[in-house]
Amino acid sequence: MPHRIPRWSVWLLQASLGWRRTACALGASVKQRCLGCPWGVSGPLTVREYSSASRTPEVRLTQERYPVQRLPFSTVCEEDLATFEHIIPGRVVTDPEELEASNVDWLRTVRGCSKVLLRPQTSEEVSRILRHCHERNLAVTPQGGNTGMVGASVPVFDEIVLSTALMNQVISFHRVSGALVCQAGCVLEELSQYVQERDFIIPLDLGAKGSCHIGGNVATNAGGLRFLRYGSLRGTVLGLEVVLADGTVLNCLTSLRKDNTGYDLKQLFIGSEGTLGVITAVSILCSPRPKAVNVAFLGCPGFAEVLQTFSTCKGMLGEILSAFEFMDAECMQLVGQHLHLARPVQESPFYILVETSGSSAGHDAEKLDSFLEQVLGSGLVTDGTVATDQRKIQALWALRERITEALSHDGYVYKYDLSLPVERLYDLVIDLRSRLGLRAKHVVGYGHLGDGNLHLNVTAESFSEALLGALEPYVYAWTAEQQGSVSAEHGLGFKKRDVLGYSKPPMAVQLMQQLKALLDPKGILNPYKTLPTRA
Repeated sequence: MPHRIPRWSVWLLQASLGWRRTACALGASVKQRCLGCPWGVSGPLTVREYSSASRTPEVRLTQERYPVQRLPFSTVCEEDLATFEHIIPGRVVTDPEELEASNVDWLRTVRGCSKVLLRPQTSEEVSRILRHCHERNLAVTPQGGNTGMVGASVPVFDEIVLSTALMNQVISFHRVSGALVCQAGCVLEELSQYVQERDFIIPLDLGAKGSCHIGGNVATNAGGLRFLRYGSLRGTVLGLEVVLADGTVLNCLTSLRKDNTGYDLKQLFIGSEGTLGVITAVSILCSPRPKAVNVAFLGCPGFAEVLQTFSTCKGMLGEILSAFEFMDAECMQLVGQHLHLARPVQESPFYILVETSGSSAGHDAEKLDSFLEQVLGSGLVTDGTVATDQRKIQALWALRERITEALSHDGYVYKYDLSLPVERLYDLVIDLRSRLGLRAKHVVGYGHLGDGNLHLNVTAESFSEALLGALEPYVYAWTAEQQGSVSAEHGLGFKKRDVLGYSKPPMAVQLMQQLKALLDPKGILNPYKTLPTRA
């Protein structure tokens, strides 16, 4: 039996009275960093969610690193700039230094060379911009908070960057139904604060919530930390306003829960990554804010115990279970090493974070205590701690949410976002550690166990073609053998567009290409993304 079990009865008493003190902290605030500039100029740019320590090497142009050829789009000329300036006076950016952040993804793995950034404020302005671009055959990359993982939100060549940053207004909120209507550039965290003040919550929570835009979340069909409880954006988004490639405004911005008239067109654009249209406004269903929230951070002796704990958790916590996250020991090691966040429980091979949310503190605490007694008594869990107040809940969540940040400090990161049968979720991590050996610094696995979503990350001192060759297509083929998905929630973007066939049959891919040709016949919207390269 684990040596800390005799303490557990005391811990349970402490848990019912409050937080067991730990050295856990949220860590330092985000720092500034410089991004490589295609024109040889650099300057400090604030990155709200993530930092890259002191190393800021030049990011190679995407067209130099990857085998991609520019399609025959027109090039922006002075007449185009004059037209854009007429449409959005004072919001046409051509200064190379200001364009740095828009050309490079936050992971610093892809880099375009756009020379124009447009910052519209209304759907009408977006419509006029796209109408001109369509007439001139100018390619456009829609961009929100630029927090994506697969290079979907930055140009590959010299595409015009269309930013939604100034489209940040709440249009309406209905206190009875919980329907929120807002522009696409609203930052997720600010929307969350807005509805929380009205006793509701956004049904989406991400580590990048301080920077990502709701329009980008919808365009990538982001999953996040609340998926287990509230489901996909395909269910919580009620309506969209979208501007098509030719400038046509498609207004399906309904707030109705039920509308069974014809095809549900909004679903075409959810997860389309800006390739079919530019999302300019969103109607989303918000849920009542829970009156009681608890977070338990637990240590498990093995992945089999993690799975059994999850089964027990679903059975005993039921309707109040809102999140079930797991991470391995190497994740916790990197969070401590690079971010100096203390581990709040004894060292374990695996850790899980369980969140409950409900309407009655007493009821929820009773159910949680019964669950904890059960998993301790059966040896599924060896140690744990519980938080009930917001500050301490955030501190425990930071251990999970900031894993991505810790990995970025460890070197070059090869990232994979996979859906797998839950019983096979960790097998690939073990397999790759054996396959890669000393070629990799770390091979780690963490993610949303309740959703069957593995975040597989491999770190190395620097980018290596040989290491990439050992990973791909091996990871995708392994996933396909399990009938999994090569992208659970991050999308395909530029980096994964050519592996779509591992998760979708040829007929499905062909139909997607036909839809693209129908809605964007000139292919100007976010080219080189989502769909595979045509032979």
